[in-house]
Formats: sequence, structure tokens, C-alpha cells
Amino acid sequence: MNPETPAPETPGTPETAETTETPEEPGPPAPAAASDWHFTSDTGEFLARAGEFLGSRPDLHTVHLTVTRQLRHRGPSAYGDRPPFLGFLTRADGSVGATLLHTPPYALRTTRLTAAETGALASRLRALGHPFTGFAAERATAEAFVAAWERLTGIAGTLRDLERLYRLHELTEPAPMPEGRARVAGPADRDLLIRWYDGFVADAGLPGGRNAGDWADFRLSYGGVTLWETPDGTPVSMAGVTPTVAGQARVAPVYTPRELRGRGYAGAVTTEVGRAALARGVGEVLLFADLANPTSNALYRRIGYREVADWAVYDLPAGA
Repeated sequence: MNPETPAPETPGTPETAETTETPEEPGPPAPAAASDWHFTSDTGEFLARAGEFLGSRPDLHTVHLTVTRQLRHRGPSAYGDRPPFLGFLTRADGSVGATLLHTPPYALRTTRLTAAETGALASRLRALGHPFTGFAAERATAEAFVAAWERLTGIAGTLRDLERLYRLHELTEPAPMPEGRARVAGPADRDLLIRWYDGFVADAGLPGGRNAGDWADFRLSYGGVTLWETPDGTPVSMAGVTPTVAGQARVAPVYTPRELRGRGYAGAVTTEVGRAALARGVGEVLLFADLANPTSNALYRRIGYREVADWAVYDLPAGA
């Protein structure tokens, strides 16, 4: 007899029934399954389970949304030779409460986790032996994970970057605007985009992995780079924008060659990219800024961006 089900009633009334069973007390409910991580390299499987969760906060989940879109449309080699490592955390009620994204050679990234969840994830990754050499997340999550990883492995993380995520609140044109105009980059600009992308990667200290030519070709395919050019038609700055996913698009990268900086070009081209995105109906226009660069942070605030959250990126040598 199932202890959770009362015994069946005996036919008849208490006066005429030959025997009467006393119903058993219901037992305790079966324990709910603990939260657990599920890992896959299949982007379709990942999005089928975690897509709704990612869409619940497009701003905080912007990187996961844009990267998985690339993996879905361009295949598992979109960011390098090694396949992606994707994960989602299921809560006790079966819902997804967090996600994990790793496209080597870039840092392993997670969405927001509790302190307990970061410790559990560190233990799980160590047991799996999955190799990674960096960790990135919202600052509190990143700090908790790196501390847990050091307790488990003795490997101390080194802070590489602190970044601030901004959302465009109310577009404000910089004053004064530099002379010139914005235009969307076309196929004739491909070589320029390749040089400037390589310059951006070098200045930002990003790990290698994505071919600059592939990046340029993809951005050109949907008009994903805007140039600011002087009145004589000379390009002096660029701002890219990711495809729109879940109502959000992220401005990235913003780059001006060193010899042309300090003239207002970056502010002008970033303003125009934001204006164009809003005109297309993008719900949230986002961007990351390096907190070590007060000039860029001040610029983005002046043209209407407001803080959402801070991110930390750590290097973890011999990460697994």
C-alpha cells in the first residue's frame, strides 16, 4: 500500500461491516530533487531549456543571448576550434535559474548565482575536469566563484578587468559634435574593419580566437558597423552593434585609432549607433565599458547611458 494514500473504505457501515481498517496517516512527501547543473555542447538543446530564462532579463543576459545566437546560426566553431561548453542550472521545481557559457579561448561565463551556487559549481567543474583559464560574471558572483575555486584547488584568480554594463536611458547628443557624418560600413571598408578590429582586440587585451576577417564579414552581412567620417570622407572611428536578440542589442566594439582620439569621434559614432537601434525598435540598447577608463565611462553617461551592473573578469591559470 502506498503510504501517501489512505486505505480504501470497507463496504458497508460501521455497524454491519465485519472489519474496519484504520486509514494510514499520509507519509512525508518525497524529497524534491536538488538543484543541479546540466551540460551540453548542443546549442539547440541549451536554448530549448534555457531560452526563456535568458529572455527574462535581456540586459543581464546580453552576452549569453548574443553568443548563443552566433553559435546557432554560424555553428559550433563560430568562436574558435573547440566546441562550446554550455550549461543550465535547474531548480528544485524544474525551472532554470542560471546558465553557463564557455567558448574557448574566452573566459567561462555564468549568469548571476547565489554564494552557495557558486561553491557548488566550482566543485562540479573541478570534478568534471573541464579546462578553462578565466571566469567572468557579475562582480559578486565572480568574486564568490574565484574564492571557492581557490579553496578547492589552491589556484588564486587574478583580476583582469572590471566592466560596467550600461543601458541607454535617454539619448543625448554630445556637445559639441565633431564635423563629419555617420555612415554604415560597406564591403569596400572590409580591410579597414579588419585593421581596426585587430587594434581593438590588442588595446583591450582580449584573448585571440576569432578571426578578424570572419568578424568583419559577419558584421558587414547585416550592417553591424557604423563609421564616423570627416567632411572629406576619411573614416576616423567605428562603433559596432550586435544583432537584436530578445529585444536587446549591444554596442560593441567602439574603436578610434590612438592618433585620432580626444576629438569627439567615439561619442559621435556611438550616439548614431544608438539612435539607429532605437529607430529600428530595439527595446534595450546596451554596452560595456572598462571601469579603468574614466573617460569612456563619463562619455557614455553624458550621451544618456545609465548603469545596470558591474562585471568582473578573472584569469585562472590552469583553470581545471
